[in-house]
Amino acid sequence: MSELKAQKRSVAISMTPEERDAYLAHERVCRVASVGADGNPHVTPLWFIWDGAHFWLNSIVKSQRWVDLQRRPNIAIVVDGGREFFELHGVEIEGSVSVIGEVPREITPNAQLAPIELAFARKYSNSESFHVDGRHGWLRVTPTKITSWDFRKNPSLRPPQ
Repeated sequence: MSELKAQKRSVAISMTPEERDAYLAHERVCRVASVGADGNPHVTPLWFIWDGAHFWLNSIVKSQRWVDLQRRPNIAIVVDGGREFFELHGVEIEGSVSVIGEVPREITPNAQLAPIELAFARKYSNSESFHVDGRHGWLRVTPTKITSWDFRKNPSLRPPQ
């Protein structure tokens, strides 16, 4: 496992780890960037779980994203928000992907996935049970770099009153 790189730029407006974790627990959609066979980027929206150490993605195993990430496990993820410039905030994660569990995911109990699937069910369906459809698999992203920003922390970015 590689060491997590420290954020070097925009530290004054970065989120604290607690702010970042709360933000990622609340937000529902991320954008996932993979690299296609032709070297071009492929970006798609996806639901996610952040467990404080890893990003978890439940992806259709026949998707271009899945194929790309099996060929080259490098990934970038962005979760962001805000409408006006001075409201912009978000988190960018760079890392590598590992497949966890069977492909596609079946109903076989998996102790490693149980807490992730419960968190996913609670977050996206307000349920205590995860629905397996036989089309998705789990990707665990191990971050190598996490960058965050919250322009709301810098009063000089706000428009004059």
